[in-house]
Amino acid sequence: MKKKLPVGIDNFEKIIREDFYYVDKTVLITELLSNWGKVNLFTRPRRFGKTLNMSMLQCFFEIGHDKKVFDGLNISREKELCEQYMGQFPVISISLKDAGGMTFQAALASIRNIIGREALRFQFLLESSSLSEEEKKMYTQLIKVDEKQNTIFSMPADALEAGLRTLSFLLSKHYDHRVLILIDEYDVPLDKAFQNHYYPEMVSLIRNMFSMALKGNDSLYFAVLTGCLRISKESIFTGLNNMKVLTVTDVRYDEYFGFTDGDVRKLLSYYDLSERYEDVREWYDGYLFGNVAVYCPWDVISFCDEACVNPSVKPKSYWINTSSNSIVKRFINKATRKTQNELEKLIAGESVRKEIHQELTYEDLDKSIDHLWSILFTTGYLTRQETDDEYEYLLRIPNQEIRQIFIIQIKEWFSEITAKDMPALNAFCTAFKKADTETIEAMFNAYLKKTISIRDTSVPHSKKENFYHGILLGLFAHMDDWDVWSNAESGDGYSDILIEIEEESIGIIIEVKYGENGALKTGCEEALNQIENRNYAESLIDDGMTTILKYGIACYHKRCMVMLQ
Repeated sequence: MKKKLPVGIDNFEKIIREDFYYVDKTVLITELLSNWGKVNLFTRPRRFGKTLNMSMLQCFFEIGHDKKVFDGLNISREKELCEQYMGQFPVISISLKDAGGMTFQAALASIRNIIGREALRFQFLLESSSLSEEEKKMYTQLIKVDEKQNTIFSMPADALEAGLRTLSFLLSKHYDHRVLILIDEYDVPLDKAFQNHYYPEMVSLIRNMFSMALKGNDSLYFAVLTGCLRISKESIFTGLNNMKVLTVTDVRYDEYFGFTDGDVRKLLSYYDLSERYEDVREWYDGYLFGNVAVYCPWDVISFCDEACVNPSVKPKSYWINTSSNSIVKRFINKATRKTQNELEKLIAGESVRKEIHQELTYEDLDKSIDHLWSILFTTGYLTRQETDDEYEYLLRIPNQEIRQIFIIQIKEWFSEITAKDMPALNAFCTAFKKADTETIEAMFNAYLKKTISIRDTSVPHSKKENFYHGILLGLFAHMDDWDVWSNAESGDGYSDILIEIEEESIGIIIEVKYGENGALKTGCEEALNQIENRNYAESLIDDGMTTILKYGIACYHKRCMVMLQ
């Protein structure tokens, strides 16, 4: 029986013990110990294995973990290193991915719970012969709960800010050994604070917590932090001069977050899916970390899990459901005409050259759209081509999955801006039932000029037509008394758009064509011939529509022509 695929599982020990498939990244441990940094910050997009790597580090270093889980893995070949470091350290490990709330008080409560739950793992400190009674009282403050709600931690504010430092001091004294601190998703509470308008308060809290835990902490051996963004040092890492920041542009550690091409080929072969390699590469590859091309692990594993059951399943976007993708929406909403043109180039598979600043604060986001380019890059919505310039990169959309995310957000944006002018929208839709091709053509041309084109020179005509087809459906969506079908079976085929206006017994058929090289008239004639030859009117007649209007619409870039049969 083949190993199970670890869909949504980021606990290293669970993956190994319960026989899930594991892509071995344990040499990260060797690299961390060889390229010494007191505080190491890894910034990578979401779903690239940050949490799993942190779980692996905890499992390797922490006192009491079963060393056998590393048997047969790459790190086990490093005999001296394993003997010296494996299972030798007290480890404090927290994740801030759920740290946040609608208000600062709610966020404060969630962080109290995170620190409190981690502290509860070490209740043996209450019986430690190495700690004084006063020191045990310090520990008690960390696990203190609200008397009315015994699931809610109630440590005082000063105890919370010093929580990680206090816990590291107590563990170090108990074990007579310095401590490792692991902080996963360090920037999430700042993101949530920015979105909910309590950013200054959260910056102050995080700055104090990190400063006390990571700066001048004699109990600390080393620390590892992960996150999506490289938050400005002046914002939360003030005075922390012992930190190594390792971003997606750094060559060091470039292969330990994400799947390499070799990883993916091996995984696909193991599950007898090698013939799906090109699909996986087109949809989930394309990121450049350091000098290594990588795939998104979440997507590859999710796709393989479905393909094992249905080998012919089509690739789809799995990443889109793991976040609100609000940064893309913010970018599109702020886009100038120049930026819209650049976005059109990106969606068409081209590149744009931009100056990138990886060290920002959340407050910088809305100051300039140039900053949003940087955020799109660091969060994985854009990637870079190889370049020698330290700050200016050729940016591109990495793969089909991220392209789909942009397309969905563009459609939502277009729907929102067109809905703001309801009289115009009503006039456009009404023109279809009045057979007013002149108005339809003029207004649809105006809408095309207003939107962001989604085109790709590498796809067939049918897919190029989908963009224009989608715009029309979006424009018709607000007509509550119209029944609108897309790709509905009728006659001898599937028409692009069928509409029934039941109260007036009007049926409308729309066939959309892509007019290659501007051949709009030819496209319209081809569309009308298809409507007639495939008898698309049949279902409308069967439903009692007495007036049937047949439209051929041809589009090319931001131009269209409309013909009525």
